[in-house]
Amino acid sequence: MSKGDTFNHPAPHALDLLLTRRSGSAKAMTVPGPSKKQVEEILLAGARTPDHGKLFPWRFIVFEGKGRERFGDILADVLQAEGERAKQVEEERGRLLRAPLVIGVISAAREQHKIPLWEQELSAGAVCQNILIAATALGFVGNWLTEWYAYHPDVKARMGLKPGERVAGFIYIGTAKDALEERPRPDMDKIVTRF
Repeated sequence: MSKGDTFNHPAPHALDLLLTRRSGSAKAMTVPGPSKKQVEEILLAGARTPDHGKLFPWRFIVFEGKGRERFGDILADVLQAEGERAKQVEEERGRLLRAPLVIGVISAAREQHKIPLWEQELSAGAVCQNILIAATALGFVGNWLTEWYAYHPDVKARMGLKPGERVAGFIYIGTAKDALEERPRPDMDKIVTRF
């Protein structure tokens, strides 16, 4: 089979994964996390997202090992400077330690471009979903979060975000401590219209 033919065949396992994928709570994750090779595969899968105009209007920040602690120190510093109570400061210091790996997906959409900003932002969202699917395919659990620190200007500056860049999501990846529970899904008759 040639490289160009790799997507010209049925993939029932991929469909099964899409129909059964569930998020797991970041608070209920443990080790092991993905290996270095698996992290690279997850990032490659994220980068295979639809991208009108081939702009790659997103980038990644990988938090693992001591990097999770350094980011926690940033969160704690920011909250301490704002006068937050000590208990909350310490809770935020350990936030990224919930999972062995956290991938920050940064939307780097270009304004004043022929490709609409909205389409570029949707591409960053698709990156997040691809990362979740890749992590699940490798046997891990993932959780796509933003929370307060994705929007805080001091945190964004200390993460190295450039003007106009935004956090599309922090994807927490690890091993589920407990079996994942199914959640309610939409009633398809209520959300599908045939034209």
